[in-house]
Amino acid sequence: MMKIMAGKQHGFSFSGFLMVVVLIVFGAIGVMKLIPAYLQDAKIKSIFNTIVHDPDMQNASVKAIRDSFGKRASVDAVTAINETDIEISKDQGGISLSASYLVRIPLAGNASLILEFNPSSTK
Repeated sequence: MMKIMAGKQHGFSFSGFLMVVVLIVFGAIGVMKLIPAYLQDAKIKSIFNTIVHDPDMQNASVKAIRDSFGKRASVDAVTAINETDIEISKDQGGISLSASYLVRIPLAGNASLILEFNPSSTK
C-alpha cells in the first residue's frame, strides 16, 4: 500500500484575500485623489514657461504679465492659484515667474493630505 503524505497548504485565505483587495482599492482611491493636484501644477508650470518664452512678454508690464496668466489659466481651468499669487521678477536676461501654494486633499473624516507646490520658470 502506498502512503500519501499530506503537505501543508499554502496560499491566501478568503479573509486575507479580501484584506489585500481592500488595501489595493484604498491605495488606488488615494492616488486618484492626488492626480488632479499634480495636473494643475503641470498646467501652471506650462503657462509659466509659455509666458517666460513669449517675446511679447519680455518688455511687458507686471500687470500685462498677470493678465496674460489670468487669461491662460482660465482657458486651462487652473483654479489652484490666480494672477495675484504670482511673483514676477524682471532683469536684463528676461522675466522670472514663481508661485507657492498649498493644496488640501480630504482623505477620510477629518484626515487630509496637504501638498505644497512651488512652480517657477526663468528664461
